Amino acid sequence: MGNKNKTVSFRVNEDTFDALRDIAEERDLSLSAVFRDYVDALVANDGQVRIEPANAFAESDDAEFPPKVEVPKSFVREHERLELEADHLREQLEEHKTYINALRDELERAEDVEDVVHLDDLEDDDGEETYRLG
Repeated sequence: MGNKNKTVSFRVNEDTFDALRDIAEERDLSLSAVFRDYVDALVANDGQVRIEPANAFAESDDAEFPPKVEVPKSFVREHERLELEADHLREQLEEHKTYINALRDELERAEDVEDVVHLDDLEDDDGEETYRLG
């Protein structure tokens, strides 16, 4: 189940289509690349994308585009540390899964051996036979 591409269809009127095609030609992109960029931006910003004309943004004195935010180095380091720790925990989980599967396989192979005593069987005994571990 890899990362498969899906098709999204848009229905627009002819004037809007012509305008979109002009935008794509102006940016030297294909029309589908314009839509992909828009959809990627929409997903990356959790649906909080606002399209504004370039001249409206140029009128604003206080903003630069795209907006930039400074993040403290301690935050970046903590984020990197948490990513490393998450990777380490994933590796440990895989090791434990492998170990558990190996134990299960060994148990299945040992089912035929009479020396294997299951702890559940010991609890059901009426004291007929005593087993000592160790």
